[in-house]
Amino acid sequence: MFLKTSFTTLIVGVFVVYVLHTCWVMYGIVYTKPCDVPNGDKCITPFLAGNPKLQLSIYTALRPNAEGGHTLIHKEDKFDVDSKFERIVNVSLPKKTRNNGTLYALIFVHQAGVTPWQDPRQVHLVAQLTTYMVPKPPEISLISGEDQTQQGQKEEAQQKKPRDGKKAAGSGAGGGSTSASDHPASHWRSRLTLNVVSDHFLFDREYLPSDVHRYLRVFQNGKKMVYLPLLFVDELSNRVKDLVEINSTSMELPLTISYDSISLGRLRFWIHMQDAVYSLQQFGFTEKDADEIKGIFVDTNLYFLALTFFVAAFHLLFDFLAFKNDISFWKQKKSMVGMSSKAVLWRCFSTIVIFLYLFDEQTSLLVLIPAGIGSIIEVWKVKKAFKIQVFWKGGKPTFLFGKLDESERRTEEYDTLAMKYLSYLLYPLCIGGAVYALIFLRYKSWYSWLINSLVNGVYAFGFLFMLPQLFVNYKLKSVAHLPWKAFMYKAFNTFIDDVFAFIITMPTSHRLACFRDDVVFLIYLYQRWLYPVDKTRVNEYGVSYDEKPKGKTHKD
Repeated sequence: MFLKTSFTTLIVGVFVVYVLHTCWVMYGIVYTKPCDVPNGDKCITPFLAGNPKLQLSIYTALRPNAEGGHTLIHKEDKFDVDSKFERIVNVSLPKKTRNNGTLYALIFVHQAGVTPWQDPRQVHLVAQLTTYMVPKPPEISLISGEDQTQQGQKEEAQQKKPRDGKKAAGSGAGGGSTSASDHPASHWRSRLTLNVVSDHFLFDREYLPSDVHRYLRVFQNGKKMVYLPLLFVDELSNRVKDLVEINSTSMELPLTISYDSISLGRLRFWIHMQDAVYSLQQFGFTEKDADEIKGIFVDTNLYFLALTFFVAAFHLLFDFLAFKNDISFWKQKKSMVGMSSKAVLWRCFSTIVIFLYLFDEQTSLLVLIPAGIGSIIEVWKVKKAFKIQVFWKGGKPTFLFGKLDESERRTEEYDTLAMKYLSYLLYPLCIGGAVYALIFLRYKSWYSWLINSLVNGVYAFGFLFMLPQLFVNYKLKSVAHLPWKAFMYKAFNTFIDDVFAFIITMPTSHRLACFRDDVVFLIYLYQRWLYPVDKTRVNEYGVSYDEKPKGKTHKD
């Protein structure tokens, strides 16, 4: 007991140190030490302090260094760094770009009245307007075999005159056929978000932040050092939902150019976040995985982002403690008295189905990895609950199931009775939902339909399988047989999941399931209050549920 308590205390201590260290690092990012002596030689003054007349010019080119030519797509003649704006321009795509090539944007902030190529005090950045990603496979009707494009063309053909209908239908069938490709295709980034630091901040040469240094361009003006406007391209705003696949017929595509001023602290924070996302992509994160992390930063303000960090940290802590206590409880458990074995089997089945569904939907690794770990633990719990022993003979596994004693058989009777009543409601609803989805909805494959039907049954009616345990608790008038430490950690995490449901992108059914679990945990807590038990007391089955029993237990 002492070792377990010490280990838990150590984990909590490490967690507290981690949170404090992260807060200190975040403070160092958003706070920059200003120059104490404004007129001293150590200070670097802003070029914007002189209110210069500026112009914003944006060009496109096939290469980042503009070799081979460039094309002007937009310019702001009277560019005011404090004025927010949004413009939509149509960009003509070169032939190389249409043939699965790339295209770059060259953004210049320079003095008004001259071209950026003639201005020695211009600042510029290069942004990639295209990215490569595997196209999403088309969803089809598994009965008719038509995809959404073919159905739309068919409906359009039916609305035309009979003499034109045959021609329209024929062309629709040929032109609407699509085939999924596993090869990355060029996609158009339809948004370009720009920022310029509007603060007239005095930098100290001796305390110049390394993250800002790469964006800083300075020149000598007499005895003073002056830095040009800090231009920044917000790559975090490039979301997967804004991508448009480029094909050979895409002659021009729209580009939304957004501009807003930014503070120095927010700029430094954004630089660090972009570097973190880039590092994750280097470690193998896909564009979609990185997009989930981008959504956390882009779709929330900084205060809500700080709350998200603390929520995520506590979620990680409670996840670890819940896994630890759950494994410890089941590792020591020798009897299934008071425990619903069918509820354990259902949890195992449902967690595996949910994991396969999240994998099929290409959900973020932030959600997928914990679901996979949970599935492995649930399989192990089924092995413990049914007392399964595995023997290997000649490379083939042999399974041996243990026998139940009298008290376990009594619990099994209550469990079976509860499942009998539930099956009358559950099975027709699940089968009806699967048939409805097959007729009216579209899926990538039969496997996708099967997984979606199963997971919809799990999400919509899965909480019913938690009811047998409530029924067993009611019949036994006891809850001491439950792993309450793990339950409480999971309860905390359930309410934390409610917060994450609005932050992290996930399927709607998975989001609703987070709120469904709240009700079940509240019922468990009510039973905890209704059936107070001294867990150190040996019950009528000769079992004590304390981690360190004080009573002498009977042996069968």
